[in-house]
Amino acid sequence: MSKTRLLLAMTMISTTGFAQWINYPISGTPRTKEGKADLTAPPPKASDGKPDLSGLWTSRRPAGATRESQNDVGPDIRSYIEPPNEPPVLLPEAAALFQKRFDTLGAGRPSESCLPHSIPDMMLIGRPFKFVQNPNLTLILYEFATRYRQILTDGRPHPAAMEPAWFGYSIGKWDGNTFVIDTRGFNDKSWLDDVGHPHTDALHTIERFRRLDFGHMTMDVTIDDPKAYAKPWTATVHFALIPDSELIEDICENEKDSAHAVGR
Repeated sequence: MSKTRLLLAMTMISTTGFAQWINYPISGTPRTKEGKADLTAPPPKASDGKPDLSGLWTSRRPAGATRESQNDVGPDIRSYIEPPNEPPVLLPEAAALFQKRFDTLGAGRPSESCLPHSIPDMMLIGRPFKFVQNPNLTLILYEFATRYRQILTDGRPHPAAMEPAWFGYSIGKWDGNTFVIDTRGFNDKSWLDDVGHPHTDALHTIERFRRLDFGHMTMDVTIDDPKAYAKPWTATVHFALIPDSELIEDICENEKDSAHAVGR
């Protein structure tokens, strides 16, 4: 078992225990002479010649990001903003709401009541997620609270009418070797990160995924919400593959997210 996966499993032991298919050698994984997954091998290709993003992934904490800089409650999206990108500029009402949440250490965040983390927060919390890539549909399966997103890649546009949703409505396309996810139709109930960056129902996100090699992937996510921010802004998240492993069932019980319950 990798150190990363061991740490994740230990974090979840109080709610899920050790579970299925950990440390099982997955077919198609490139190997070193020692039999370990070769994470620097070239990225795999799908049947259409595009990079295959499939696999089990987890975010990597940005260099220099500490618990102190993240307010000791979880990810702060500002830690993922790399130059030349600029930090978000909040409009007055959104700034006041963020400050209230920040000052109370993220109290009342949706996940405390078993409600979803947002885009991009669901990618930041350090829990595994799985890409399942198919020609007309890509799925993102989140281990945390057993949630999912579907990204339609069959050429359809966004629906003409969208009932506001926690994860919005996502369509995807390829731009060279970059997988681009365009999501609209959000409700205004989720937070962009655990420290409380807000958004409204005008939120529009663009995620650009690039698989750099077999074991590493990046995502540039652009947040465009003219009701909450003065201008669009972009954060970059780096991901590491968790080889030879699978998702573990994780159920949110008693209106407490499991990471919070064990003292994240």
